[in-house]
Amino acid sequence: MTTRTEPGYLTTHVLDTARGCPAAGLPIRLYRLDGRGRAEIASMSTNADGRTDSPILPKEDFVTGSYELVFEAGEYLRASGQASGEVLFLDEVPIRFGITDDSAHYHVPLLLSPFGYSTYRGS
Repeated sequence: MTTRTEPGYLTTHVLDTARGCPAAGLPIRLYRLDGRGRAEIASMSTNADGRTDSPILPKEDFVTGSYELVFEAGEYLRASGQASGEVLFLDEVPIRFGITDDSAHYHVPLLLSPFGYSTYRGS
């Protein structure tokens, strides 16, 4: 007998490390990558906790492959008063990653400041 595992999903969380708080209102886009380029499959913004209200890639749409999250850091940094001007050091922050296990929870957080960022595979 074959047991089907529950499908996985993708979440994210953005923390403003310069201010020590969640990055609320930060727009995010998710792309699926293939040999022909990329296709946008989701877009949403972070809530007051720096998270999206639902998984950015829910169980029903979750498949293995290559993806790119694009965080609109410049828009957030301008709105929060941490950056100004036409050209910013950080504007769009792209993170490319692969999903290899279609039954796992993938969490890709972003730690953000006006002059740097980091990410990791969270839980």
